[in-house]
Amino acid sequence: MNVSAQMAMHVSPPSLAALPGQAAPTRVALAFVARRLNLYLRFGRPACVLPLDRCRRVAVFLPGAIFGRIRCAADDDGALRWQCMVMQACAPLDVMQRIPGVRPGARLLLHAEGERPVRAVLERIDAIEAHGIAACDASPAYWRTLGQRLATRLSLPDYTAARHAAWRAGRVLQ
Repeated sequence: MNVSAQMAMHVSPPSLAALPGQAAPTRVALAFVARRLNLYLRFGRPACVLPLDRCRRVAVFLPGAIFGRIRCAADDDGALRWQCMVMQACAPLDVMQRIPGVRPGARLLLHAEGERPVRAVLERIDAIEAHGIAACDASPAYWRTLGQRLATRLSLPDYTAARHAAWRAGRVLQ
């Protein structure tokens, strides 16, 4: 084995600890195994997506980015487990939750389990996008409210263009 081949074997992939000029990113595991697991992003703007192999990828988000991840998993009997999480990437010293597949963690804005709640969240995401608003640009407070309403089985709030404009105006004032 020549020296260049030995060096190539010992070269590690680029570190995701920090992108140039940025704070440490949040890494989100994504995967697809036919008829077993589909772990994918429903919305969000990753800084980059790194393929690991033919079934797995890692999406990298910068602090403050909001993203939605859907998980559909089947067991040997064919039963599906539905899960939807809307999260916000955090800076290194921010308070965050530990979430499987999300490193080092994220701020959990919404968590829905089961087919009916996940379908309700997906309908709300579609409605937001129908207004011409990217779901990742929606107010974090809306996602928290939606999650709480789902958990308590109350009526789900709509995200309107007026609500979005009010949230953006409030951000300008901060």
